[in-house]
Amino acid sequence: MSMSLTLTVPPKVTERAFARLAEINEAAGEARALRVAVEGGGCSGFQYEIKLDDPTSDDLVLEGLGQKVVVDSVSLPFLADAVIDFTEELIGARFTIQNPNATSSCGCGTSFSM
Repeated sequence: MSMSLTLTVPPKVTERAFARLAEINEAAGEARALRVAVEGGGCSGFQYEIKLDDPTSDDLVLEGLGQKVVVDSVSLPFLADAVIDFTEELIGARFTIQNPNATSSCGCGTSFSM
């Protein structure tokens, strides 16, 4: 009987995303973490929730430039090897997630399926 051990590769956060989080926290005068979570729903089955929050004991904490991005243990498998970034385009500036686990995504950029 063989057992296979699957290791979850944590998501990566770009320096640009950490820098934007630092700007947001500096403007707000506080140091909050950026929470990236996956929830059921959305037009493709799952959707991302991105918000400022405080870390909890079951979070994976990703740190850079003195900032923290947190992912809860339930969302972590859905975000394995994903890249959390910040983009500025004509339609607006926002945090984005490039997720290799998503088989399809929606035009809104916040919903995906696996």
